[in-house]
Amino acid sequence: MRDNGRVTSATRQPETPAAATPPRLIATDLDGTLLRDDKSVSPRTIAALAAAEEAGVEVFFVTGRPARWMDVVSEHVHGHGLAICGNGAAVVDLHGGPGTHRFVKVRELPRKNALHAVQLLREAAPGTVYAVEQTYGFHQEPTYPKLHMEIPDALAPAEGLLAPDSHTAGEPVLKILAYHPELEPDAFLTLARIAIGDRANVTRSSPSALLEISGPEVSKASTLALCCAERGISHEEVVAFGDMPNDVEMLTWAGRSYAMGNAHPDVLAAASGHTVANNDDGVAVVIERLLEGRL
Repeated sequence: MRDNGRVTSATRQPETPAAATPPRLIATDLDGTLLRDDKSVSPRTIAALAAAEEAGVEVFFVTGRPARWMDVVSEHVHGHGLAICGNGAAVVDLHGGPGTHRFVKVRELPRKNALHAVQLLREAAPGTVYAVEQTYGFHQEPTYPKLHMEIPDALAPAEGLLAPDSHTAGEPVLKILAYHPELEPDAFLTLARIAIGDRANVTRSSPSALLEISGPEVSKASTLALCCAERGISHEEVVAFGDMPNDVEMLTWAGRSYAMGNAHPDVLAAASGHTVANNDDGVAVVIERLLEGRL
């Protein structure tokens, strides 16, 4: 189903000391966080995830990845088997294995907003090129570089892909990818947020100048908050992990949060705690201590 409702701003509420609240849900980013740099899930991390679920703590994968890139962790889901994909644009059921993922919730980027965002960013940062991520399709402009693992379904200007009468109009738009070949990544992010304003949410998870543009108020944090509310889980009962700017809102919303040792400076500043790098199994280190009652 589609969910276009407004959600409240994702900010940490300090009324309950988070450390005194037993965790009920672990929310972890994937790339640069749960996954090692070779995109593997280490045996130690697999064991920690299984132990958390066995102890009754739900584990949510919360990622910028699209659903079709979730095969790397599909076999490690337990219990509910849900993941938040596309920076909050979709909640996906991973049960059934590769190729059988089912969309449970879609928070789309309205085409009107998407078109406006593309036009505003073209004016503010000439040379920007785009790709369009949909529920079951991926399309890009002819000059968009080969940054991803797949061949696009169509090559066309973004304005054509997003037009109301486009052949892509039958599927929701989850996010727009915007790449600039020359701008510094954080500078590009700042410029885009100023140019686009509240018409869309703009963030980034790549080390390059690649931005991710989602629907207004759609973020990892806001969709995680919706999923937690459906389960009667408060933000104080959530422990979150991340490494890049697209994780900041989630880390500030969760009762406890951990920046990876390899994290972006904004993430290190936002999180309530730090752990070791992804290649050193930083998520597993914290989960083990949580389950032993040492955190």
